[in-house]
Amino acid sequence: MALGVKLAIAAAWLGLVGLVALYLDQRPQRQTELTRKAVHIGTGNVILIAWALDIPAWVGIAASLFFGCVALLSYALPLLPGINSVGRRSFGTFFYAVTIGILVACFWPRSQPQFAALGILIMTWGDGLAGLVGRAWGRHGYELAGMTKSWEGSLTMAVVSSGITLLLLGGTGVGPGVLLLGIAISVGIVAALLESFSPWGIDNLTVPLGTAGLAWLICERLL
Repeated sequence: MALGVKLAIAAAWLGLVGLVALYLDQRPQRQTELTRKAVHIGTGNVILIAWALDIPAWVGIAASLFFGCVALLSYALPLLPGINSVGRRSFGTFFYAVTIGILVACFWPRSQPQFAALGILIMTWGDGLAGLVGRAWGRHGYELAGMTKSWEGSLTMAVVSSGITLLLLGGTGVGPGVLLLGIAISVGIVAALLESFSPWGIDNLTVPLGTAGLAWLICERLL
């Protein structure tokens, strides 16, 4: 398949995510946080398209740099309405973009894209669902570094992250089962711990890099 076709497929997915975000942002009962989470979760899934279509690493790195620059500008200009607010005290969108480039640069040349996908999907699905669950059903809160979190949200982060690890590493032949389960639980716990400390949106950097790095290190040492 030609590179142009591959990029068109990836662009079509991102366009669909953008249309969903636009629909959510224009509803009468608009919920800005829901729009942000839809973009947060939907955009990250492009890593699966890049993996499945074997899109070259340079494409992911270049896209990461481009969107990282756009994210920085968006903190001063209304370039990403519904995702960033002008003056918002968080660099989460910037870290999100940069992290994808770092993970692609680290694992694509090693022919180990599963670890890049693992870190990115934990950042998107784990963190995204943890935030939604925490806001909707979080009843037992705790405070860390001046930030309020909920045990329900943190548990969601741990469970979803463990599930993603099981699916991705199990699907690429990591075993036996007990070892795979141990890796998944370890990654889930670390993901929850890293997500609980998230000033300035730094969890969009620490969670994917920490979980991908941990999973890779364990697999390199034990398998």
